[in-house]
Amino acid sequence: MKFTKKSHSCVRLEKDGRTLVIDPGIFSEEDAAVGADAILITHEHADHFSEERLRAGLEANPAAEIWTLKSVADQISAAFPGRVHTVGHGDTFTAAGFDVQAHGELHAVIHPDIARITNVGYLVDGRVFHPGDALTVPDHQVETLLLPVMAPWSKISEVIDYVREVKPQRAYDIHDSLLTDLARPIYDNQIGALGGSEHLRLTPGTSAEV
Repeated sequence: MKFTKKSHSCVRLEKDGRTLVIDPGIFSEEDAAVGADAILITHEHADHFSEERLRAGLEANPAAEIWTLKSVADQISAAFPGRVHTVGHGDTFTAAGFDVQAHGELHAVIHPDIARITNVGYLVDGRVFHPGDALTVPDHQVETLLLPVMAPWSKISEVIDYVREVKPQRAYDIHDSLLTDLARPIYDNQIGALGGSEHLRLTPGTSAEV
């Protein structure tokens, strides 16, 4: 499977000539969803969900479809009739030839005074896990963890402990638009030294085999 990092939390996965895109939000490229055969959205926050980017992807491929949780589906089903599927924790489905399992129910706590919204992570082909904005641990061994490395709702000790709990073979940074180049070496060194898994980072637009 080919993994391509896009900006922030958006990623592309490709196999057998088909493409799956996860979380094309406002921090990702305007064409982040263009070329997708299927699109997965983890939750409703704008850095993960942009109707404009979804529209660009669905107009480019009239056969492309979206899988997401109810809070997002309710906002876009009328705009994209017949092309939006609602999923939740425990569901399994096939999207563009990829086998997907949904894990998790709630967004991480930003602050006790802010109501928590729903969030679902996606385990793709039993190997690659995108948790969205949560530190969900799937009940399945993960080879490649897409790691939300820096967010308003987390601190580095939680990120390190999350890698330790999931125990992936490798962890690639996502959710990194707020992380400055000055701070990256600190995160790289500490997560790499303490997480217990291979810690990797791709610049947007670059790819790796996973």
